[in-house]
Amino acid sequence: MTRRLDATREADVVVIGAGAAGLSVALGLGGRRVDLLAKGPLGRTGNSPWAQGGVAAAMGPGDTPDLHAADTLAVAGELGDPAAVERLTTEGPERLAHLLALGARFDRDVTGRLDFAREAAHSRARVLHARDATGAEVVRALGQALGARSGLAVFERAFALDLVLDGGRVAGALVRHADGAVVFHRARAVVLATGGIGRVYARTTNPPEATGDGLALARRAGARLADLEFVQFHPTALDVGADPMPLLTEALRGAGATLVDASGRRILADAGPRAELLPRDVVARALWSALASGRRPFLDAREAVGDEFPDRFPTVFAACREHGLDPRVEPIPVAPAAHYHMGGVDVDLDGRTSVAGLWAAGEVARTGVHGANRLASNSLLEALVFGARVARSVSLALPQLGRPTVTPDLPIRPRSDDDGGAEAEIRRLMWQKVGLVRSGEALREALSRLDSLAAALPLGTEAANLATVAHLVATAALARTESRGAHFRADHPRPAEAWRRRILLTPSRDESGRLRLRTEPVPPPATAAEEAFA
Repeated sequence: MTRRLDATREADVVVIGAGAAGLSVALGLGGRRVDLLAKGPLGRTGNSPWAQGGVAAAMGPGDTPDLHAADTLAVAGELGDPAAVERLTTEGPERLAHLLALGARFDRDVTGRLDFAREAAHSRARVLHARDATGAEVVRALGQALGARSGLAVFERAFALDLVLDGGRVAGALVRHADGAVVFHRARAVVLATGGIGRVYARTTNPPEATGDGLALARRAGARLADLEFVQFHPTALDVGADPMPLLTEALRGAGATLVDASGRRILADAGPRAELLPRDVVARALWSALASGRRPFLDAREAVGDEFPDRFPTVFAACREHGLDPRVEPIPVAPAAHYHMGGVDVDLDGRTSVAGLWAAGEVARTGVHGANRLASNSLLEALVFGARVARSVSLALPQLGRPTVTPDLPIRPRSDDDGGAEAEIRRLMWQKVGLVRSGEALREALSRLDSLAAALPLGTEAANLATVAHLVATAALARTESRGAHFRADHPRPAEAWRRRILLTPSRDESGRLRLRTEPVPPPATAAEEAFA
């Protein structure tokens, strides 16, 4: 059955998502008619405003983009794309300078100079903070700059139901607006900037809207996906039963806070004096092991921060006080939580996907800069750098993209009263079977149950998107029979040279109906990555 659309809008570009990446894309498309779709209120939607940690760039004394690139690749589990990392680290300072020119307010020292901090696995102090609300400040500065931009239409609380295809190319998006109307936003180009997938896990630092919508949209449109098995779990989320779990920024450990158990013993005592600044996957699994052995982890910042908490880390301090804790005088209970997705829609160095007319930027995209594990504070930088690159790429491509004329039928998608129950089960299943420590048996159990859940959920809902994304992640995790970066298999606990490759999910299925996978080595030169999308 079908129903009529409530309206059709015409635009040059539709940008789905209004975090740092989406705002960067929209800002770079000056002179174009742009429809910007925000899933929640503008400036408060998605992961970007929640980002407490900083943004990294080689701008400080004694630092260079080459050093930043080396640090980025060192934690990427040999799967980082050197060409993409080179773009990230060389263009990063320019994007930060642009953001400062827009009025972004980052922390400064007593002399008024930018105050660069050092975080886990960084060899230099190169991380800028806006106290512990850096993401909110980045979004504020970008949003303020967009306020004077002509040709931009912003739609808050707008949910993208599906992408519309016309002869193999993307021709726009079907969108449910805040008033319930379903509108076809017809455009010559669509940019996915929908953020991450944290809500697929029962324990996450991500906001409720992080349901992997962009991945599900791209999958249904036939886009190639990559590296989906690599989910980063942040070691230190506030463990007080909240959903989502408040993040305790890595800057606390950068300031000297230590991880201890209830008796005050260092959990990472055997890993050296600065063990708290080991890569996130290492620290997260150490806390996972501590929990499994009955040692509840705490973050002790009493000596490192103490009475300075309200001024230096106001977001963390407020979260602790909300739950009856005072981090100035007591250790803070912590546990790992799903935080960031390194995988996503496979894109080239300008954000082009394998589907004509479709680009992706930010966490929803697999640019190759993170490989198997993300370096701290590179996520906001990626959104800024590749958001700007996508804007340039789209602007150059628009003259060659004819204006689509298709008008889609709108299927009637019945709502399920059990969507909430299905969502809760998906999240529990993913945490238990596809979390920090995985095994072939657990992954196969997860996939079997996810098949059943997905079959009962109507398309065009968050629960259906969660089911799709959960299945994709579990499928890739089962295929990678080794441990590498953020992906750890208890039944294959070491990296294997044969798996120094990335896993691609293609639109086709094999004879048994399963998603078809293929692997390929990480492309060393920039031209190889670019030619693959020509």
